[in-house]
Amino acid sequence: MSFNIREVVLDLERHAADQGWDQPVRVYALVPTADLIAQEPHLAGLLGVSEPVDAADLTPIEQEPLPEGVPIEEALGRMAWPEAVAGCALVMERLVVKGSDETLDPPRGADAAAWAAEQPGSEEIRMVAGVLRDGSRHSALRMRSHDSPDQVLNGQDLVPALTSALALTLEE
Repeated sequence: MSFNIREVVLDLERHAADQGWDQPVRVYALVPTADLIAQEPHLAGLLGVSEPVDAADLTPIEQEPLPEGVPIEEALGRMAWPEAVAGCALVMERLVVKGSDETLDPPRGADAAAWAAEQPGSEEIRMVAGVLRDGSRHSALRMRSHDSPDQVLNGQDLVPALTSALALTLEE
């Protein structure tokens, strides 16, 4: 079965954009929509599904927030998914330094937006990354300074460290 990881990542990016900036990290289980509706028929109305579902469609199910104060790598390292989950996705914002692969985190207790504005050569970005058990992956990036739907970058290998970390959560 080949699921449409690109479509679900771009849908999550649009959803995150609708919520605005300065949002917490969000993690999603990606479940085949047909399986979800077969097991929970009452969800069809909530999902806006009225006809047979495309077998490639995935439904993102938001998970509990990640624990406070735990680095993202450690939180992902503790994650495991049941077999019914075809993949997972993560939405997060980071501050990057232009021209490098470095990311910055504001000091604890600092006003993140004010701190970010003071950093030379920095850029706030929202990253959405999704991976599937079959190895498929896709990512989308939106820069705060270019906050427009037509300025969203997307592709398979935009954030390889993040997609690799997510892929590890799907392994036995």
